Amino acid sequence: MSLQRTSRRDWLRQASLAALCVRLGRQSADAGWQSCSAEVDPSYEAAVDPRVAKLFGSDPTKYRFTASEEAFIEEVQRASFQFFWDNVNPYAGLVKDRSQANGPDARNVASIAATGFGLTALCIADKRGWQDSHKIRERVRNTLRFTANKMEHAHGYFCHFIDMQNGERAFNSEASSIDTAIFLCGALTCRGYFNDAEIQDLAEKLYQRVDWTWLLQGKKTLAMAWKPEDGFTKSRWDSYSEMIMVLLLGLGSRTYPLPTETWDAWERPRFDFAGVQFLGAHAPLFVHQYPQAWFDFRGLRDKYADYFTNSVIASKVHKLWCLGLATKFPDYAENLWGISASDSAHGYTVWGGPPAMGPIDGSVVPCAAGGSLPFMPEETIRVLRNIREAYARRCWKKYGFVDAFHPRNNWAGPDVLGIDAGITLVMAENARSGFVWEQFMKNEGPRLGMKRAGFAPV
Repeated sequence: MSLQRTSRRDWLRQASLAALCVRLGRQSADAGWQSCSAEVDPSYEAAVDPRVAKLFGSDPTKYRFTASEEAFIEEVQRASFQFFWDNVNPYAGLVKDRSQANGPDARNVASIAATGFGLTALCIADKRGWQDSHKIRERVRNTLRFTANKMEHAHGYFCHFIDMQNGERAFNSEASSIDTAIFLCGALTCRGYFNDAEIQDLAEKLYQRVDWTWLLQGKKTLAMAWKPEDGFTKSRWDSYSEMIMVLLLGLGSRTYPLPTETWDAWERPRFDFAGVQFLGAHAPLFVHQYPQAWFDFRGLRDKYADYFTNSVIASKVHKLWCLGLATKFPDYAENLWGISASDSAHGYTVWGGPPAMGPIDGSVVPCAAGGSLPFMPEETIRVLRNIREAYARRCWKKYGFVDAFHPRNNWAGPDVLGIDAGITLVMAENARSGFVWEQFMKNEGPRLGMKRAGFAPV
């Protein structure tokens, strides 16, 4: 059934049936899916559940971009990569948190998460031939040498924001579990991709140095972060979110492994949108994207959910929710939608839905669609091409898309954020080739973490 010929009501009815087939609650591992016979080969080239694939006319993992679409994605990726190549201390490898969209500026604060995306970007650039291979390898070595041997850390966890010149803590920021996890995913992608003993040894050293159990404090869930002035945060990783990547890295550690009970300890709340149920959070769309930038969940599930299929449903629901806002914000349309945490006319804003959160004002965040490319390739590339063509003067700069813009009031953010450029670049590559998934999953730690969490073929 063609997506274009499927009405919103029909889609919702069918998605409701599909979502009910996806066990999103705490149900028995033996219930519900026995009739599904999808097979998974060792390379993880697997399909989502066919009942969900039907909603799209075909399995989104099998979608192949046209030559024109490939050329467009290449343009987007190369522009995004240029952010990571330009906005870095090449001797320490630390990547700026943000920059002017038209080129480097004088700001000198890096983020450890942007640095993790930057390491992954270097792997993609080497594969694609965007930069000299020798220079890329040297940049990777410098980054891993500096972070492994010269940068401050707390039990292996790095501060969220750091001075890009010397690696010192900036903005009084926290030693962050999620930002460190994003960095480690980048380091391990390099370990999988580069046939280089020093790169492989340094990446493994950084990974195995992290004491994942330290954040437990004798409990079953992890504290999100720690600060020397205040100690552990009261906020904990106790519900579905991007923290999946933190737990899986911890479960796969050889040195400080998390107990398997930590995987069962967090809540998996169901949300309902017009009868469509999905596993979600009171958080922006990126919670469905960040873990799956590296961890390959295609064709796999634990006893609670098929997380890839769930992200397909959640991304589709997000689009439909945006279209439903068109009565208030008429610019939202089939080829213009997407809201995730981003800059806004009033500063950095955590917004999105459903359920709605933040002061939604009709702005569009390109990385919402960019980070959803593997889940909805045909629909998301339509959005990105429309932004590139219809709003190029305001929204397309040296480093690609600005972080956010408002199509009606002429506001466009002046900056590009490393994490937002990064999620678009990485997910575009996964949608094109599965390359990042392939290289990251070569590592024993992520595979062991998923095994200990109970992942198995659907």
